Amino acid sequence: MPLNLCPVAGRHAAKSRPARRKRPARRLRARPRLRLLWLVAFLGLVAYLYYQPLTSYFDTRAELATERARLETLAVAKAELELRLVNATSLEATQREARRIGFVRPGETLFVVKGIPEWRKATRKLRSDG
Repeated sequence: MPLNLCPVAGRHAAKSRPARRKRPARRLRARPRLRLLWLVAFLGLVAYLYYQPLTSYFDTRAELATERARLETLAVAKAELELRLVNATSLEATQREARRIGFVRPGETLFVVKGIPEWRKATRKLRSDG
């Protein structure tokens, strides 16, 4: 490589490099657009992959709340039924139910009284007149 003497202070100067070419302006603008496109595609892929698990999570959470409310209702109903069972199995409750359906104890006589509502009306009328 031949050395050229530089006219200034006798220094040697290497061959000057050729001037850099300028890239076309649209290529410079295309890279940010390409990056933006990749970013949008990546975010779209992430959203697509998260959609199903998120909907499943929210559906399951709503179903769980519904089942908890149903369980609470069933627990209240169970408590009421247990109370009725305790009351129904007592001796007094059994006797009361037997009398309601027309059973009598041995040695008792069953009397069927009819016309009680008319009798009550008549006694009220006598009280109010008297």
